[in-house]
Amino acid sequence: MSPNPWTLFSFLLKRIAGNRIVYGIYEKILWNQIKDGQIPKHIGVILDGNRRWAVKRDMPSWGGHRFGADKVDDLVGWCLDLKVKTVTLYAFSTENFSRPEAEVAELMRVFEDKLRTMSSDERIRRNRVQIRVIGRTNLLPESTQKLARAVEEDTKDYDEHYLNIALAYGGRAEIVDAAKEIAREAQAGKIDVESIDEAMIEGHLYTAHLPQPDPDLIIRTSGEERLSGFLLWQGAYSELCFIDVFWPDFRRIDLWRVIRTYQKRDRRRGA
Repeated sequence: MSPNPWTLFSFLLKRIAGNRIVYGIYEKILWNQIKDGQIPKHIGVILDGNRRWAVKRDMPSWGGHRFGADKVDDLVGWCLDLKVKTVTLYAFSTENFSRPEAEVAELMRVFEDKLRTMSSDERIRRNRVQIRVIGRTNLLPESTQKLARAVEEDTKDYDEHYLNIALAYGGRAEIVDAAKEIAREAQAGKIDVESIDEAMIEGHLYTAHLPQPDPDLIIRTSGEERLSGFLLWQGAYSELCFIDVFWPDFRRIDLWRVIRTYQKRDRRRGA
């Protein structure tokens, strides 16, 4: 005898409601565990797993990036609620240009759509979030560069929070670009070679505009455990957390769990 569809529907509703109750209880427990602890001032996130998330759902490989882009809105809101000063997102590396041309083109459309919505996001204005696109931005399509410049111009005077989006980014490329700029200044006689130190190099990195360029915490989603060139200089003393969740499935409790892990670590910085 086949089950009554209404009985099955009622069972599913109860299960969903039960899951929400359990989720809510766990969320309250987590919040009580982290609310009085130290919250990272700068969080870096490697947004990984979008394509695998899409493939598992029989979607085009780049379809996950659209869901991942929406998840960025959630993350920004969660971090603002926690009063995190700076968030840096690794969205597209220089190596990603080697992907199929159609996929790269679709990704650029996703990035452009997100930049448009950010420029009109009321939360960005209310919380005075300065937005920067960092990386070898000259490699991006002209339309993407134009939108990036526009959102940067719109938010350039904001200084309460900072949101950096790493596009066409590579950690080694960033250090090379900094070295070239310093070499040009030395060649022009603007600086003495002997005065080159860590502070000078930091002042020529893509993150030089930040009050705290070095992330306290770097998160990578999808279960992969490597930095893939993300903030190689700035992340020298960052706490690293790798979580087995594809980026589009990332939840607020995942962020809070990572922060709980961060709070439990003894950050001695070599001491």
